[in-house]
Amino acid sequence: MEYILETQNLEKKYKKVKAVDNLSMHIQKGAIYGLIGRNGAGKTTLIRLICGLQKPTSGTYTIFNIPNTDKKIIKARKRMGAIVETPSIWLDATAEDNLKEQYKVVGLPNYDNLNEILKLVNLAETGNKKAKNFSLGMKQRLGIAIALVGNPDILILDEPINGLDPEGIIQIRELILKLNKEKGITFLISSHYLDELSKIATHYGFVNKGKIIQEISKQDLEQKCKRKIEIKVSNEKECVKYLEEKGIQYEVISDKIINIYDKMNISELAIALSNRNCVIDEFQEKEESLENYYINLIGGGENV
Repeated sequence: MEYILETQNLEKKYKKVKAVDNLSMHIQKGAIYGLIGRNGAGKTTLIRLICGLQKPTSGTYTIFNIPNTDKKIIKARKRMGAIVETPSIWLDATAEDNLKEQYKVVGLPNYDNLNEILKLVNLAETGNKKAKNFSLGMKQRLGIAIALVGNPDILILDEPINGLDPEGIIQIRELILKLNKEKGITFLISSHYLDELSKIATHYGFVNKGKIIQEISKQDLEQKCKRKIEIKVSNEKECVKYLEEKGIQYEVISDKIINIYDKMNISELAIALSNRNCVIDEFQEKEESLENYYINLIGGGENV
């Protein structure tokens, strides 16, 4: 597995408060990694550490296999683009002038690809309109455009849809998907909007109280949250044999509990199993939302 960005037991402490606590994270090349957590969970602090805006108290991280303790980390960060908290925009300048300023900041000799970047973020037609007159969604797209200067391999976006209206959210979502698919850019996106991230993310890191409490792929998360029938049986082996014979999708949870993911007539299943000396003691239909999954993962509503 090729990881573009990893952290190992990363910690950031402010006096007695641990904003990031023994955090380990793994982002593979080409992923859209959703960093999920409530406000104050440690997402922004983690991003600030990775971007070199703060130093960790302990632990390490690597970017393109370069550890943060290596002097080459500065060069590795040039392959990153980031928006931390809010986009860094010159409000009294046009979109084009904002990008030109960023070209100078990163030391590029000319404005190659400037027009292409403006087209990518749908700001090519803004002309002489100053950024202070942009909508919030346009400002976010301009921030992404600035982060794209230098042709980064990974983009880090901190709460990119905060405060956006539905149209603005859709535009940011489509832009991220386009950059990922067409440009091969890897993304780390922090958010507490799980439903929105679920439309684009390929991997998730759930963070609570400064810790990553679970990393999971989109496919595995969807499997855990899909509709299912949970049955408690007296003879797990015979039940599994029957489900295998019928080609029914299932998961053994314990020696008594089995989850069935295909549509089933419970009465027919009960009759079939009784002929195999297996009794269904209990059953219930379940379907868990992504929000509920996260809430249950961090230990209930009091943590949200």
